[in-house]
Amino acid sequence: MAFARWIVIPSYGKNGPVHLMQRPVFRLVSQGAAWVAVFIILSGFVNSLKAVKLARIGQVEPALSNLAISSFRRSFRLVLPATAATILSWFITQTGAYDTAKRSNAYWLYTTSPNPSSSWGTAVEDLVHAIRTTWIYNPENPYDQPQWALLYLLQAMVGVNVFTGIVLAELNHSGYPLRFARFSPLFAPPLVICALILMSFPSQFQDWAPWSDLLLRWYWRIAPQNAELMRFWPTLGAQMLTFTVVMSPHLRRALSHRWLLWLGKISFPLYLLHGSFMRSVLAWLLFARSKLTEIEEEGHQYMRYPLPGAPTFLVVLPIFMLILLTAAHFWAIKVEPHFGTITKTAEDIMFVKGDKIPTLPVRKD
Repeated sequence: MAFARWIVIPSYGKNGPVHLMQRPVFRLVSQGAAWVAVFIILSGFVNSLKAVKLARIGQVEPALSNLAISSFRRSFRLVLPATAATILSWFITQTGAYDTAKRSNAYWLYTTSPNPSSSWGTAVEDLVHAIRTTWIYNPENPYDQPQWALLYLLQAMVGVNVFTGIVLAELNHSGYPLRFARFSPLFAPPLVICALILMSFPSQFQDWAPWSDLLLRWYWRIAPQNAELMRFWPTLGAQMLTFTVVMSPHLRRALSHRWLLWLGKISFPLYLLHGSFMRSVLAWLLFARSKLTEIEEEGHQYMRYPLPGAPTFLVVLPIFMLILLTAAHFWAIKVEPHFGTITKTAEDIMFVKGDKIPTLPVRKD
């Protein structure tokens, strides 16, 4: 998306020509809202798995205690890595390592690359402000723009998508997936395709393509009054997709491949690091041999590095992905354990082991 903003829209104009990457499913690479919904549902699913299992065998108080501890732990494991990633990006900013991205003609790169602070004292103030604004209403982190979603992930601990995850955890422990296992090859493929199409719903110019215009018209018919247009269909699609995976042993088996499990393990570090690496490493690789060129934009002249041709992208992108995945793997095995240690210490302080105080009020009669 940093180099192909046209992927966001469903076509080149109303009923105009359509690029392959603008079509449903293919355009999922640009659907941030859909993947955030999937992440939130999975958070609710993972957090409640053990609690639901305990509740189903009558261990209600241990179930509620486990749910409270899981939610507490999840909050720490969200905030601590995000803060560390902000500090990393802040330091990169102060060293001037984003200058190449700032001068490039890649819209996302130059609009999300902050300027260094005027002094180190001011830089510290700017860092504190950035960390604070990540977790307030209408969040904005000037050092790491992709962190806009983190507040919604934190708030979603009590939202509709996390409730969906809890329902799926209950479904997972029920007998229904086993009962419908033999029908999985029949119902799973169409449900997955339908879910991916719903997740592909564009965030703007929805009436430009027939498929998204149809969903738009249905939205006005069935959506609740306070629903958000850009999140309504992607959220329903994410719920449908995760439901299908829970109900289909074939999909579970396919998604349990060791390489996919590895990608899942590094997914959050990858999310936290990709913005900083794109504005530094990727910018250096793409524009290392470029010269500043005068470019006109909205009637103004700017000196920017022009976008390279397709051959350069074909060479640079695999190298960049290898660097980024290596860094994310290193973060997962070397940095994340420290956050786990801090979280465990906080848990021991907040939740005293062996505490016999009942979670729920108990009748004395």
